[in-house]
Amino acid sequence: MNQVLESPSLPVTETTIESVLLDADLFIKYSSPEKAFDLLRASIERSPRSIPLREKMRDICVRQKNLSEAARQCLALVSLYIAREDFDVAYDRLQEAKLLDPRISVAPGLEAIRRARRPEFAEGRDRKPQQIRTDVTFAGNLAYVSLFDAVQVIESAKMTGLLVIKSDLHMGNVAFNDGKIVDAECNGHNGQTAFRELIEINSGTFEFSTSEQEFPVVIVVSSNTNFLLDILTELDNERAEKQGLRDVGSEML
Repeated sequence: MNQVLESPSLPVTETTIESVLLDADLFIKYSSPEKAFDLLRASIERSPRSIPLREKMRDICVRQKNLSEAARQCLALVSLYIAREDFDVAYDRLQEAKLLDPRISVAPGLEAIRRARRPEFAEGRDRKPQQIRTDVTFAGNLAYVSLFDAVQVIESAKMTGLLVIKSDLHMGNVAFNDGKIVDAECNGHNGQTAFRELIEINSGTFEFSTSEQEFPVVIVVSSNTNFLLDILTELDNERAEKQGLRDVGSEML
């Protein structure tokens, strides 16, 4: 195999990266995943901003069921893709990290993506055709399918996974265990506070991906429908109260 790590003080070049990737594939082919892991780890230490190296490490760790390391590589890739303004891929890797390790909080990553996105870039991106993903159980447009309807589908099927919601102003997700809402994250918030922000979104897209692992329970509900109706009632009451205060203020003037 190629000797690509002769001088540990030198960064990995594009040529040597190709050699590393080839050698890693050969190690996997000949049932030596630990050698592939060691080779990639050493190369990443020398070139930590190499996306191909980290993607290969992520792929191998997923196949070898090393989920914690795969999740760690996903989080590292999020920052790299944000730097390249590949925000969709960054969001996919963030979602994947949460699915691989439910203990991970994706709130910092969501906030980083939100801050990095430029309005003009978002507008141009929205006009591009959407790529079809095979790892998504179901997806839709919130202009036609409401969050309420999406939640009901997940609850009826008793699915465990992550519902990812994207709009121009919000990026967030809702976690489900056996169809029940157990957590939410949006714009740096989590739990019920985050869900209150998400439930009012009526434009954008959603994607649901299943997970083999359950998520930590932050929101405890007996019924998704009752929980949603309670949140909507609270929001309506708050709006009515604010409107009443405005009316009183107008009358005083």
